[in-house]
Amino acid sequence: MNYSILTADRNTHLKVVTLALIASTVIAIIGWHARPDNNSGNVARSASNGSVVKAGKAIQITTRGDSEVR
Repeated sequence: MNYSILTADRNTHLKVVTLALIASTVIAIIGWHARPDNNSGNVARSASNGSVVKAGKAIQITTRGDSEVR
């Protein structure tokens, strides 16, 4: 058993590279299958009737003890 990467032989390096390749492939496959499907009903879509909602004026609210400042 090689306990140091500096003194490892060719076979040990090959095992490390192979394991890294397999692990990265598994992670890529999991990521590929975890992406959202564009045809599903859970995708947020904009309203098709053309209505627009405008934001109101921004306000800041802070509290200090019992007094409230707006």
